[in-house]
Amino acid sequence: MDLDLLNCEERNGGHVRGAGACFVRIPWLIAGTRPGCKDSSLCNRGRARVIVIPMSSEPGRPRQRSLQRQLVLFIFGLLMVVPLVILFREFGAMSADPAPPISTRTIDYRGWAESIVMESSRVEVIIVPAIGRVMQFRFKGEEGPFWENEALWGKSPDAASPEWGNFGGDKTWPSPQSKWPLRTPRAWPPPPAFDSMPVKAEVRRGRVTLLSPVDPDFGIRTEREIRLDADHPRMTIITTYEQVTEPSHVPPAGGTNRVGIWIITQLSHPEAVFIPVGSAEDRGAGYVLQSDTPPLALTNRGGLLSLARDPSEPHKIGTRAGTLLWVGARETLRIDSPRIPGAPYPDDQSSAEVYTSRNPASYVELEMLAPLQEMKVGQRYSQTNVYTLARRTEPTPEAEALKLLRP
Repeated sequence: MDLDLLNCEERNGGHVRGAGACFVRIPWLIAGTRPGCKDSSLCNRGRARVIVIPMSSEPGRPRQRSLQRQLVLFIFGLLMVVPLVILFREFGAMSADPAPPISTRTIDYRGWAESIVMESSRVEVIIVPAIGRVMQFRFKGEEGPFWENEALWGKSPDAASPEWGNFGGDKTWPSPQSKWPLRTPRAWPPPPAFDSMPVKAEVRRGRVTLLSPVDPDFGIRTEREIRLDADHPRMTIITTYEQVTEPSHVPPAGGTNRVGIWIITQLSHPEAVFIPVGSAEDRGAGYVLQSDTPPLALTNRGGLLSLARDPSEPHKIGTRAGTLLWVGARETLRIDSPRIPGAPYPDDQSSAEVYTSRNPASYVELEMLAPLQEMKVGQRYSQTNVYTLARRTEPTPEAEALKLLRP
């Protein structure tokens, strides 16, 4: 930027003397004199801002040259500092993260102290660290689709019990289940740190992270980060397995320490469950039977599987899908975890499974599976589930599924 250093004149009796003050004109600043200004003060003339620097009345004196140099240095410093201040304000504001639109609070839920509620303007999530589960995801003020076992409300998990504590909600187990007898002292119940131990909860910036103990058999610690979308009825859970120590049971000669992330979401009795297998993923009927008999009302219409819960017998199927849809009377829950082409999946290459329970436990399980991963100490890997709630608008479950799954 050019500086225009001007000489100020002081008239006395019509005679011009040496400059009594000096000013600098720059594009956005004019420095000069006005009546009533004192030395080294900042004055205004209309919209112009002025800086007055006294000068010697005798030109050529060293004091005048010194003050001129000081003036130039002052203006130069001003030109350097002001833009830096502006940049700091602008970019500092841009880099500062806004306050999270998601709120969290601690409550006593169903008898479990220190439970956590995450909520947006539309939905809320109930997290119970005491049992290591996400227990509910629902529209605010309503009953949610997640199944909760009322018989176990307020109870504590028992890792040493031979009986499974079927609390409900959403959790993670290691896959494949068929390998548990090789990795643990028992085939059932599930490995303790995955299913029947309290977890540590951390709340930060509108997100909740659940951190489990290290499982004594698998040597794995689980981490689950729960997020809520501020503008949509959507929850995301990122599940991470970390191999902290070597597994207690060394695989047989030639074996590997391959483990998969398995997410189990227990939901209340549905009107129907739908699985878009797609023509590219069809293998025969589009599913792998994992029980003695197929689920009730299992059909495949153009690559869209549908089934119902059988009150009298349990059933299970596996598929190569990346989406599962639960349809209730008033709402739907969609779970997405895209399948990775070419990756090795457990259970005959199953990436999505559905289990239906018999009475009196009237629930179904929508299960998403990650590829099997060779785990070494220090290694981490993750899988993401996205859960989306929606209101029922169509008269039949089939019409609702077609609306949501086929654009």
